[in-house]
Amino acid sequence: MEKRKAILNVGFLAVVFACTVWAVFRGEDLGLVLTYMKTAKIGYLLWGIVCVVTFIWGESIIIWYLLRTLGRSVHPGKCYLYSFIGFFFSCITPSASGGQPAQIYYMKKGDIPVPESTLILMIVTITYKMVLVVIGAFVLVFRPQHILAYLQPVLFWMYLGITLNVFCVGAMLVLVFHPRLASFFLIQGLRMLERLHILKEKPERMEKLQGSMEQYHAAAEFYRGHKSVVVKAFLITIAQRMVLFFVTYLVYRAFGLQGERLFDIVLLQGMISVAVDMLPLPGGMGVSEKLFLSVFLPVFGGHFLLPGMILSRGISYYSQLLISAVMTAAANFLL
Repeated sequence: MEKRKAILNVGFLAVVFACTVWAVFRGEDLGLVLTYMKTAKIGYLLWGIVCVVTFIWGESIIIWYLLRTLGRSVHPGKCYLYSFIGFFFSCITPSASGGQPAQIYYMKKGDIPVPESTLILMIVTITYKMVLVVIGAFVLVFRPQHILAYLQPVLFWMYLGITLNVFCVGAMLVLVFHPRLASFFLIQGLRMLERLHILKEKPERMEKLQGSMEQYHAAAEFYRGHKSVVVKAFLITIAQRMVLFFVTYLVYRAFGLQGERLFDIVLLQGMISVAVDMLPLPGGMGVSEKLFLSVFLPVFGGHFLLPGMILSRGISYYSQLLISAVMTAAANFLL
């Protein structure tokens, strides 16, 4: 069953990738695009790769730190492998849904109990999405006019992404801080689906749901007893995400372009991530490319726009996928 699911995920990834390539390059002069790409300074692009590796390393620091807080001494190298595994499966599954189950599986092989790994990854997820909510809230509250002007062509996607992320984070916080209330609504919702014959009545499903609620209760206890730890994890996550958004600025400078502020380019790239994070596509593939071409047209200009998108996405997503795939394969031998 797992092998079949993996084949379906890879097949879906291949189909989305093929559609993305067709949509992006349709009607374009590939020779001219390649000519402009060759003008990019390789040094900036190599720093972009360093940013991707640092981005993955950032999550491993959080995992290592939280494990230490729980009293578990785990080698930082193992935590780095857990992060590579998580990002690889997140890159190839819709809505990054496969990352954490894979991490839990490998962490269990590393003698980390499932309740502890689930708790840690839950905190990682909440802080990870909370950063996007903060970025979206910043733009909505302060409404910087020059940023909104760049975002004008894609405002629908921006508002959709902010709404979905706020809903997701809000639901997770309710599950963590009000587990009894969340348990009541989920159990009643499950019973309603069974009464409407949308789901077949299965006692084991209810038991599984109640077991999940116990894990959220454990998370609530952790949050209450380790507030400073969670704040530090959140601050590390902010730095981690900014490092990845910085890749677009490095690509901008690689073409010798100047005039746009570092803060503005990082914020625009962050807003694209806000828009695509919750979409049921691996790595936001297809939509990310489309939004980049719309948002960054005034920044890169007509000649460097498509080459800039190819290099920015190539480094921040596709190189991340490739590096994580290699390290995941290595993890099967090292763990």
